[in-house]
Amino acid sequence: METWLWIIIAALLSECKGEDSVNQISEEVIATEGHTVSLQCTFETDYTPYLFWYKQQSNDFPRFVLQRSTFGGKEAEEFPKERFDAQIQNTSVPLRIQNLQLSDSALYYCALRPTVTGNTDSLYKNLLSTKHTSLSP
Repeated sequence: METWLWIIIAALLSECKGEDSVNQISEEVIATEGHTVSLQCTFETDYTPYLFWYKQQSNDFPRFVLQRSTFGGKEAEEFPKERFDAQIQNTSVPLRIQNLQLSDSALYYCALRPTVTGNTDSLYKNLLSTKHTSLSP
């Protein structure tokens, strides 16, 4: 018996300088356990792009999944890179989720952040230690 997963994606746009924007088609993606999905997110920025993906389950806070920039990225330990990955491709940063599990049913957010100033080590430490991901089956 196949188990169906409901994955909903939505754009999370914070105010950025200039014409920075994130575009994410709000849609439901239906897939079966064990398969792979790719959630789309495009962006525009005049700065070095820092893209973030978050996951939100029902009655929970958004949780940080990963961050990508042209300089590399960071992942939350609870979202292993073998299953959750994203690469910047020109002006998009699709989130690829492999070997889908029922617990992946959630609301996924893509967010853009302009160039980070100051101590980025503490920024990443705070991102990884704070619950930024929420899921919604």
